[in-house]
Amino acid sequence: MSFNYKLPYLPIRQSKPRTNGVTMMMDKGLSTNDAKNFCSISAEYTDLIKLGFGTSLISNNVAEKVEIYKNAGINPYLGGTLFEAFVIRNMFDEYIEYLKKYDVQYVEVSDGTIEMNHDEKLRYIEKLSKNYTVLSEVGSKLAGKVITNDEWVLMMKTELEAGAWKVIAEARESGNIGIYNKDGSANTQLIDDIEKHVDQSNIIWEAPLKNQQVWFIQHIGNEVNLGNIAYNEIIPLETLRLGLRGDTLLSFLPK
Repeated sequence: MSFNYKLPYLPIRQSKPRTNGVTMMMDKGLSTNDAKNFCSISAEYTDLIKLGFGTSLISNNVAEKVEIYKNAGINPYLGGTLFEAFVIRNMFDEYIEYLKKYDVQYVEVSDGTIEMNHDEKLRYIEKLSKNYTVLSEVGSKLAGKVITNDEWVLMMKTELEAGAWKVIAEARESGNIGIYNKDGSANTQLIDDIEKHVDQSNIIWEAPLKNQQVWFIQHIGNEVNLGNIAYNEIIPLETLRLGLRGDTLLSFLPK
């Protein structure tokens, strides 16, 4: 990681390719020029880019944008909701062809909106993990659906065992569901229960809001994996990770 000045007492950050301290950006439909501009300033701090939900189906120049990201050393992949849109139509084989069309090596498996037996989800993960790096999303996008803490833990563990590289803890881009309460604050009991049983290096916590990013950095450390970060919040997040923003300025200095 390059700095314009060697300031002492900055916390260590893994170099890319990272296994810890992973940052996933949510692309909701950026243009190719936007993608180029983004990479020119933020590629060093970005590990994954999700082409959010079903945006790749209606966006122009998707193949070109995927190449822009890959050439910048970032791994792009298609949103899990798109996987669900194909699966609910019994079009899994067509989904594989769609992945091949854009030559992506990462894939997300989710069941946040559709009803899917968990054993079936595990079979999709196992099948896809033979040819792709799988991220599996755990949690529902539906506010009324209750998932117990024990179920969260069990799903994460079994999905990792089935072949997922990392599991994504659901929060939506609004940051008020899943691992968060309705007001956007962390569901600390759920997160603590998950931490007790699942290695945090295997989890990407969706944290679209600054207060959520701060909470995880202070709770787990600057090398926590965070996702659903807006394209213009990547560098601000990196300053939080390094103690270069007021919220974490005092977190990494010597006592």
